[in-house]
Formats: sequence, C-alpha cells, structure tokens
Amino acid sequence: MTGALYLGGVQLPFVSTLRVYLPREAYSLAEFAHLERLIAPEQNAVSIDIGELGDSLVRVSKTINNPLPTSDEDRVRTLTLGEGEATLYSPNQLVARSIASVAELMSGGMEQLATLVLSQAEWSQSLEHASESQHFEMPLQSRSSTWGVPFSWFILVYANDRMEVVEANGQILTVRIQIPLAAARSRAERTLKMLAAMAPDLDLLADLTDLLGWLEEFGEVGMLELDYGPVANRVHPDDSPADVHMGLECLAEGDFTGAAAAYRRLANRWMPIRQLARAN
Repeated sequence: MTGALYLGGVQLPFVSTLRVYLPREAYSLAEFAHLERLIAPEQNAVSIDIGELGDSLVRVSKTINNPLPTSDEDRVRTLTLGEGEATLYSPNQLVARSIASVAELMSGGMEQLATLVLSQAEWSQSLEHASESQHFEMPLQSRSSTWGVPFSWFILVYANDRMEVVEANGQILTVRIQIPLAAARSRAERTLKMLAAMAPDLDLLADLTDLLGWLEEFGEVGMLELDYGPVANRVHPDDSPADVHMGLECLAEGDFTGAAAAYRRLANRWMPIRQLARAN
C-alpha cells in the first residue's frame, strides 16, 4: 500500500474520528499483550491511515458475503507527547465496533434495508464469525463521523490546544487536535450545565450528554484526539471550535443574535460538505 493510494482517500467519504489514548496501566495484562501484538514495527499515524484505507477497500471488494472485518484488521495507534513521556495507546477495535454497529443496524429502522444486502441468516453467520475473532470487552476508544465533524465534538477543543497538521504533496491529509481527557470532560460538564439552564431543548444538549457519558468510561489519565481526517483538506484552517465556543458564550449571556450568527458561520462552512453525501 502506498501513500499515493492514501491520497486518493480525499475523494472517498470523509471520515472524522474522536479517539481516546490511554496509558499501559489502563489495560489488563492480557489486554495489553494483545495490543502489543497489533503494533506494527516502525509504524506511524500516516501508515496506519494507509493500512485502514487499504483494509476498507479490500472489504468492499470481497466476493464472499461477509462484510465484517477480522482481527487481522485491528490496529493500534500510539501517542507520545514528548521525550521521556509515557506512550499512550488507542486500538481501533474494528471488530468490536463492527459487531456493535451491526447489532444496532439489525435492531433499528434500517433492518429492512440491511436484509437487502444480506439475509438475516447471513448477517447472523457473519456476526458469529466476527465474534470468534480475538477481541476484549473493553470500552470502545473511538467514535467516527462521516461527512463532517459533529458540533458537539468542537466543544471539547480550543484553538490553542496541541495540534498536528499532516501534509503530503500539497494536500492536507488530516489535522489532529489533542487534549488531556480530564480537560475534555471538564469542558463538557461545564457546557452541559449551561445548556441545561439556557437551552434544554437544544439537540446539542443530548449529543453532549451522550459524549460525556462515553468519556466517563475512561479514567482521568489519557488524551483525547479529534482527527479531522481527509475533510481537513477542505476546511483547514478551521474556525469551527472558536465559532462553537463563541455561540455558547453568547447563549450564556442571553445574546441570541450573536449565537445565531455563530451558528450561521458553522452552517455555511459545513453544509456544503454534508451535502456531498447526496452528490452523484
């Protein structure tokens, strides 16, 4: 797999990721031994992106009726913030996330559509096969979003947080913003209190409540990473975190005109990208 193929990913459905990195102590001995086996020698964040893209292309081109991944496609990202700092780990948990997604798909309103792809029996067989792959009952350390970054994610980050801009051949491959887990939870809790008092009917309140519940599954030690993915090439430098926080500040002060203006800026920036999901 080459970087040239990865660059083609800017034309694929944009996928952004919210990812948790945890220290070694957060895992049991068996869990960490499993993670160590998945870490490729000399890997880096871009090589993992290339590998994940290649894995997805292989899955969609399968001739057999089993769209779910196997444990061979599980990968682990590592993050070291500086010299002498402890290494943090974030498994993509592809098998576990796929099992959870299929279970949700088959129990919701999309069940009828799903059975047009595979029969109930074939889905059950695929789930059984995936469940036999080695995976552990660990909290899922990542969430993904297609065709745009959810506005609730921007509540967790600020413009002056640690940022990595990954570029190649004149294109931005991704932008990654990293913050301590404790800081992310504090920002979410503070915003939730304000929204509950000022705008209890806002959809953002439910989204942020769910997001905070997920963050609370992890300890205080670790890092949270907002990975824009290929959509960064369309929006960087991105003022969305500043617009979200400005809108919330205006809302807290009762300045609904200012809050509406901030929302319009966000909508104007992200609506064209979300509309690409329906483009031919």
